[in-house]
Amino acid sequence: DRILNAAVDNGINFIDTADVYGDGGGESEQAVGRLVRNRSEQIYVATKCGRRLNPHVNESYTPQAMRGFVEASLKNMGIETIDLIQLHCPPMQVYYRPEIFAEFDKLIAEGKIRKLGVSVEKVEEALKAIEYDNVDTVQIIFNMFRQRPAELFFEQVKKRKIGVIARVPLASGLLSGKFGKQTTFLPGDHRTFNRNGEAFDKGETFSGIDYNTGVDVVEELKKAFPDENMAQLALRWILSFNEVSCVIPGASSPDQLMSNIEASDTPVLNQSQIETVKAIYTKSIKPLVHHLW
Repeated sequence: DRILNAAVDNGINFIDTADVYGDGGGESEQAVGRLVRNRSEQIYVATKCGRRLNPHVNESYTPQAMRGFVEASLKNMGIETIDLIQLHCPPMQVYYRPEIFAEFDKLIAEGKIRKLGVSVEKVEEALKAIEYDNVDTVQIIFNMFRQRPAELFFEQVKKRKIGVIARVPLASGLLSGKFGKQTTFLPGDHRTFNRNGEAFDKGETFSGIDYNTGVDVVEELKKAFPDENMAQLALRWILSFNEVSCVIPGASSPDQLMSNIEASDTPVLNQSQIETVKAIYTKSIKPLVHHLW
């Protein structure tokens, strides 16, 4: 709650959460709901649905289930309308089922949600999703280690005026520049147990990069940008692309929050700096992961 209030105090007006975030699921939405109800500022709330399905497979997705998730989130947050509801990385087959997307039009007409978006793993899912007229935003992994969205996907969102929410902007913290080869993470941290995709899509953890390779490439970036705060550089790089509507770095402390906010107050990268990042990516990262997501 302290971090959320500090964010709003410093001008943040968009909060992204999900019904499954929090220890037992739901705690994160509850915290966001408390924030919105206790502040006078206009705060745009984005949440997600679908991951509570068990098993999380195409067959589990039904219009009734989607409606149930929206109503549960509204109740959990204690609000009347969700500004943005996002399908939470559904299986690929769901994107071929217009009845799922049509249900959200009904929910918009009823005033329960304002906009529909999707959160995706892969560019091909994003491209399929934006074929639906009611999909207004795409949340996608985009960072210095995951540059594929800047190709065809950005070209399409520009044409269709789709909002882009850049997630995992620091590649699970790798791009903060604070990790070394000896760094260890807690046993319950996905950076410990999901390095090779044992628990979920490995592209989520360190953007699918082998950890040691990632550390080496961060060192290359530090040499190329010796005077920069790495985390802020990584965020500014993302903000250098006009197609990006907003970036959603997490913050586990007020200091991290302020560092993230400062990044948006500093100039975006110039063309020469963007080319430097691209050259490092093309040499050291692209051959390993570009084709995968």
